[in-house]
Amino acid sequence: MKRAIFVTATGTGVGKTFVSLRLLELFASRGYCVGAVKPLETGVQDIPRDAQKLLNLCKRHNDAFATLEPADLCAYTFPLPAAPFCADSAGVIEEDAIFAKIEEMASRCEILLIEGAGGPLVPITKTLYMIDIPKVTGAHTLLVTPSRLGCINETLCAMEVLESRAVEYEWCINIHEDADSFDRVSRPFFDSHFPGWIESGGGLERFADKILESS
Repeated sequence: MKRAIFVTATGTGVGKTFVSLRLLELFASRGYCVGAVKPLETGVQDIPRDAQKLLNLCKRHNDAFATLEPADLCAYTFPLPAAPFCADSAGVIEEDAIFAKIEEMASRCEILLIEGAGGPLVPITKTLYMIDIPKVTGAHTLLVTPSRLGCINETLCAMEVLESRAVEYEWCINIHEDADSFDRVSRPFFDSHFPGWIESGGGLERFADKILESS
């Protein structure tokens, strides 16, 4: 799956959907037929909200998504806001169904965004973790990290996890939380150790270029 991007983060509420939407708009503006899938979404009471946001954008740029409903972008949804393994109290998750859903959405587009749930080591089943999705699909991985106090440690820990599992990745910082203090509290470290790091608001073009060049 050459033109697929798996978007993960250091944890929940960091900005995966925000970055996924920006990437979809970016690829669409370059003339590509875009699509998205949210294989697992928890905390769903009626409509899977992340999937709804992704679908609304896809419908504006790809007629193949026009008749779909938000739930069609998900293999599984659960009401409990927890890791899928914990939210799946009835044990209904089948790993093959997750990858079949990804393949189904990929068949409708030229570039597919796969949005994960939580961070790389969020458990899906007893043996499957979020980090396994790009390993199985071959999707490019983008790690989204926060700008809040403590983001240096969060970012380095997530990087170490990805590298220990031999997952190639790019990463970006979503400048949102603690934005007013980020330049003093966290930016000096990132500038020193990762010159040219990507900021989600204005640097994703470089990541998009790399995806298109490698496809």
